[in-house]
Amino acid sequence: MRKIILGVAVSLDGFIEGPKGEYDWCFTDQDYGLTDFSTGVDALFMGRKTYEITQKIEGKNPWSGITTYVFSNSLKETNHPEVKLISGDFENKVKQLKSQPGKNIWLFGGAELTSFFVNKNWVDEYWLSVHPVVLGSGKPLFQNLKERLNLKLTEHKVYTTGLVSLKYQPA
Repeated sequence: MRKIILGVAVSLDGFIEGPKGEYDWCFTDQDYGLTDFSTGVDALFMGRKTYEITQKIEGKNPWSGITTYVFSNSLKETNHPEVKLISGDFENKVKQLKSQPGKNIWLFGGAELTSFFVNKNWVDEYWLSVHPVVLGSGKPLFQNLKERLNLKLTEHKVYTTGLVSLKYQPA
C-alpha cells in the first residue's frame, strides 16, 4: 500500500508561511533531498489555496509527470490534464488512491488540508525541512488538531546552512 508523506518546509517556530503569506524564507540554494524524495512519489495532494498560489507563480503544473490531486469543494475545474479535482467524499477517494499500485503520495499543503489528514490519521510519514528562521507569526503548520500527535523520529540530516531535515512516523 502506498504511503502518504507530509513533506513541507517549516520555520523554527512552526510556520509554513510568514505573516503576509510569504515563503521567501525557504532555502533554494541546494536540493535538500528533494530530488531523491521526488523519485519515490508519483502523486501529490494539495488544497485549493495551495493550488491557486502555485498557478499564480508557475502558470503551469510545476510537478510535471506527477499526478496532482487538488482537494476542494468550491473549485469547479483545473487547467491541466495532470491535475485532478477531488471534491465531496474525500475519505473514499483517499482510500482508493492509497490502495492503487504506485509510488508514495506527497501531501504538499496547505495547512487546512494537512490538519484534515492528520485528524483522520492518514499521514504515514512526516518529512519536515526545518529552516533556521524565526518568523514570529504566520500560518502554523498544525492547527485545529483534535488530539495530541505522538511521533517517532526515523531519520534526520543536518545541512551546512542550518536547515535540518527530520522524518517521523506516527508512534
